[in-house]
Amino acid sequence: MDQDGATEWAREEFGNADLGDRRRCERLVAMAAGAARRPAGRVTQVFAQAAARQGAYDFLESEHSSAREILATVADASRRRALPEECVVIPIDGTSLSLADHAEKKGFGSVGSRERGARGIKIVDAIAVTAAGLPLGVLAMRWWSRPIVGPPARDRQLMTPDEKEVQHWLGAIDDVQKLLDEAPSTRGWLQLDREGDSQHVLEKLSTSRHWFTVRSNSDRRIHLRGRLRARPDRPDWGTRHYLRPHLRKQPILGRYRLDVPARDGRPARRAEMLVRLAAVQVLLRDRRTSKRRVVTVNAVWAQEFRGPRRTSRSGETKTPALDWLLLTNYPVTTLSAATHVISTYALRWRIEDFHRAWKSGVCNVEETQLRKTEHVMKWAAILAAVAMRAERLKHLARENPDASARDELSSLELEALLVLKKRQAKRGEKLSRSPSIATAVRWIAELGGYTGKSSGGPPGVLTISRGLEQLQIAEAVIAALAKRQRKR
Repeated sequence: MDQDGATEWAREEFGNADLGDRRRCERLVAMAAGAARRPAGRVTQVFAQAAARQGAYDFLESEHSSAREILATVADASRRRALPEECVVIPIDGTSLSLADHAEKKGFGSVGSRERGARGIKIVDAIAVTAAGLPLGVLAMRWWSRPIVGPPARDRQLMTPDEKEVQHWLGAIDDVQKLLDEAPSTRGWLQLDREGDSQHVLEKLSTSRHWFTVRSNSDRRIHLRGRLRARPDRPDWGTRHYLRPHLRKQPILGRYRLDVPARDGRPARRAEMLVRLAAVQVLLRDRRTSKRRVVTVNAVWAQEFRGPRRTSRSGETKTPALDWLLLTNYPVTTLSAATHVISTYALRWRIEDFHRAWKSGVCNVEETQLRKTEHVMKWAAILAAVAMRAERLKHLARENPDASARDELSSLELEALLVLKKRQAKRGEKLSRSPSIATAVRWIAELGGYTGKSSGGPPGVLTISRGLEQLQIAEAVIAALAKRQRKR
C-alpha cells in the first residue's frame, strides 16, 4: 500500500532538501508530515510520542541545518509547480510574528508600536499564485529582529539602503528573481502593497525583466518637463508636479462595476469604479546624497464613484470608498488592460490569507515556545508549507472545482475519506469513488464542522484544516489494519 497523504506531500515538498546528511532530510520529511497531520504552533502539540518530539527538538536546535536551507527547499518546490505557467503572480508583503518573551532573554526584537513593548520577528515574504488565483507555494522569506530602540529620525535620513529595513524587501525581490531565472519561460508579476512603496524598491523593480505593480502610498512627485534640478536663472524648471493632481486632469478611461463583499460592519455593495490612466516619470530623490532619478511607470487610478460615507463617533466624516492608485510597468493603453492590472493586483490578498492560515487559522505559529530566532524560523518554515497546503486545497475547490481529487490527494486519503463520508451520507446519496476536488474538499470540510450554506460561504481554511486532521486519523487506522492483514 502506498504511503499516507501527509508523508507523500512532505516528501514532495521537503524530500530534496540539501542538509548534508540524508538522515536529516528524512527527519525533516517526518516532521513536516507530522505537522500536516496535526498542525499547531507548539512542537508538543504536534508530536504526541516522546521519541518523535525529542527528534523534532534535536533537529530544530541543531547547528547542522538552517532555516534558510529549509526555506530554499520550500521555494524550489514552489518553483517546480510554477514551471507550467506562462505568468505567475507574486504577492510580496511584510508581516511579523508576535512571540512570548516575558523575560526578554530570547533575543527577539520589537514588533508593532515600540511603545507597546511587544517582542517577536519581522518578516518580508513572497508567495506564488497562478493567474487564476491558485496558490502554488512560498517563494521567499526574509526575517530580522528589529532593535528595541530605533535610530533618531535625523539619522535615518543619512542611512544607506543596506542599513534600513528596506534591505529585506530588496533581498526578497532578489530571491524571487533568482528563482525565476531558473524558469526563463515563466514571467513573474510582482504585487506590492503600500508598505512596499519605496524609492529603492521602485528603482530595483524598474530594472527587472518581470512585471510589477505597487500600490502608491503617497502622492508622489512626478517629472513632467525640464531639468531634474532647478537652476537659479530658470526657477520654472523646478516647478513641483504631483501624481494625483496630474491624474485628475486626465480623461476618464472608462467605468466598470465591482462587487464588494461585506466587511467591518458594512453591507455588501456593487461599486461603480472610474478609471484614469497616465504614463508618468516618478521623481525619486535620495535625501542622503541629494541625487535625483526618474522611473517611468504607468499609473492606473481606480476610484469609486459616489462611494459610501459614514460619520465616526467623533463626528468626523470618513469615506471608506475604494481608491487604488497603482504604479506598474505592465503595458496599459486600454480600459481592458487597466482592469486586468487592477484584478491581478487583487490577487495580492492571497498572501493575507496565507498569513492568517499560518499565524492563527491553521498553524498558530505564534504560539511556539522555542527560545531562539533561528529555531523559531526553522519551525515557522515547516508550518508555512503546511498552511500553504491548506490554502491550496481551499482555492482548488473554488477556482478549479472539476479537477480530479486524485491530483492532490493520495489513494489512501481518498479511501479514508470515502469511509468517513459513508458514515455521514444521507439515505440514497450516491458517492463517487473518484470525486472532483470541490466535492472532496467539501467532504473534508464537513469533517471539520462545515455545515454548507449556514456556514456563510464555501469551505474555509479552518474547517478544511480540522477535517484534514480527522482524515489523517482515519487514514492511519486503515493503514494499520491493512498492515495487520498482510502479516496474517
